[in-house]
Amino acid sequence: MLNWRRDPGYEQRVMQHKLRMKQLESDIFRVRSDSERIEERTRQIEKETEQLRQENAREKALSALIRQRCFPPECSSIPPQATESDCGSSWS
Repeated sequence: MLNWRRDPGYEQRVMQHKLRMKQLESDIFRVRSDSERIEERTRQIEKETEQLRQENAREKALSALIRQRCFPPECSSIPPQATESDCGSSWS
């Protein structure tokens, strides 16, 4: 005959282990869910960043065009030629 004694805390440890396993499974699910949300937000931010880069490039090009059209360069070292109306009284 076997000399076997029942472990009085065995069932309690088994229940604690099962509860801990369920908690870990829940934690894993939550972490995966958080990770998916972070990845989605990251993709959204990358998309918005690219849109802002494109808008900034367009704005920079438009600003350059406005400066070119409205404020022509004054870097010419050649003085403007006098028109006849500017010189008419001195030659008569």
